[in-house]
Amino acid sequence: QVQLAEFGGGLAQAGDSLRLSCATSGDILSLYNMGWFRQAPGKEREFVAVLERSGSVTRYADSVKGRFTISRDNAKNTVYLQMNNVKAEDTAVYYCAAGGWSTEVDAYVYWGQGTQVTVSS
Repeated sequence: QVQLAEFGGGLAQAGDSLRLSCATSGDILSLYNMGWFRQAPGKEREFVAVLERSGSVTRYADSVKGRFTISRDNAKNTVYLQMNNVKAEDTAVYYCAAGGWSTEVDAYVYWGQGTQVTVSS
């Protein structure tokens, strides 16, 4: 059974750093590309970052490029989203997902339950 579980959300001030973790089960990291998405109140879920299943290729939304980094630790079956210099507009529920190499929500098969990130300005 595939399971994804996010950790590390919370409250931050603008300019702070946060690291989100996504614990995975089984062979997820070798079988799927891993993505991070976010959803702010009243908005659609949007792409943040994706890590190709080889672990060597990444892609980011323009809004986070240069500030966020996606990575993984195979030994811990965990994917990370390092968030630096966070802004108020980064406030959202963050989800990790496993699926295709895509920025589209529909390309992802498995989803975590989400973790709230709130940034005060």
